[in-house]
Amino acid sequence: MTQPVQAPGAERRVVVIQTAHLGDVVLTTPLLTRLADQYGPVDVVTTPAAAPLLNTHPAVRRVIPYDKAGRDAGLGGFFRLVGLLRGAGYQKALVPHESVRSALLTWLARVPARIGFSGAPGRFWYTERVSVPAGTHASRRMAMLAGVGQAPKVELGLTAQDLQVADEWLRDQKVPADFLALAPGARWGSKRWPHFAGLAARLRRPVVVVGGPEDRAAAEAIAAALPGQVWVAAGRFTLRESAALLRHAQALICNDSLPLHLASAVACPTVAIFGPTTPKFGFGPTGPRDRVMEHPSLPCRPCSRHGPMTCPLTHHLCMRDISIEAVARAVEGMKP
Repeated sequence: MTQPVQAPGAERRVVVIQTAHLGDVVLTTPLLTRLADQYGPVDVVTTPAAAPLLNTHPAVRRVIPYDKAGRDAGLGGFFRLVGLLRGAGYQKALVPHESVRSALLTWLARVPARIGFSGAPGRFWYTERVSVPAGTHASRRMAMLAGVGQAPKVELGLTAQDLQVADEWLRDQKVPADFLALAPGARWGSKRWPHFAGLAARLRRPVVVVGGPEDRAAAEAIAAALPGQVWVAAGRFTLRESAALLRHAQALICNDSLPLHLASAVACPTVAIFGPTTPKFGFGPTGPRDRVMEHPSLPCRPCSRHGPMTCPLTHHLCMRDISIEAVARAVEGMKP
């Protein structure tokens, strides 16, 4: 980051409200970097699950957890946060999360300058509304809230301990250096490609399966089908440690899900499989070696911005018809 141009203490006057999904939080980091270049490290309101993604980031001074689905649910928790923000005396709030609640929060907290997107449902409470061309990648789109220009890279504040945990696990497990990472999970069921086990068998390469605790059963099933070829990392690591692990992978093969954005943050080449969603929504990979796999002609896709839990038409052809062979060719064709 460049040296902040504001007076000492100015960083306390800027807050970012981002309580969306974990992937959205990762893609908000270019905005945070751009703001820190202008004002010094800023404060961020986010969910408890996302807080570890930001609390070591050099652009962040303070993470304010808002458990909107848990202990802070309802009006009581909302107005506690209003009071906290009002008491902090912020002069500027930026809201990449397109949410009525987030917009109203900044207005009730009496933040003088409130910046959000012109198409957001809470735009009436903003003092400045930013218009962004359709198809703009989410990381650049969010950074544009702080002014037009080249967006900084998506990055995480990985610590020496994060790197050490990943390095030691790979060494202790004797994972070959040329391993591929697979991420078979996704929050929404319709975004899960069903052929990861077959892909691992087809590639005949060392494989580490990554993901959260909810992905462990799927990871262990792949490992059981291919003994000696597959290592299970799903559910073993924190989000930052998972990103540190991906630094070593030759490539990641994944769905439209959080691991895609963790890989972007550590420059891990990615083959991303899109079914009910599309990269045109702004959440695809952006690296020079990255590849996107999607059905070329299915008229019912995309069916949702985030993807439903199940296929609305019950056939799920958008994912089922993306073949193992096609994905394998994409992996094998990635230039070193």
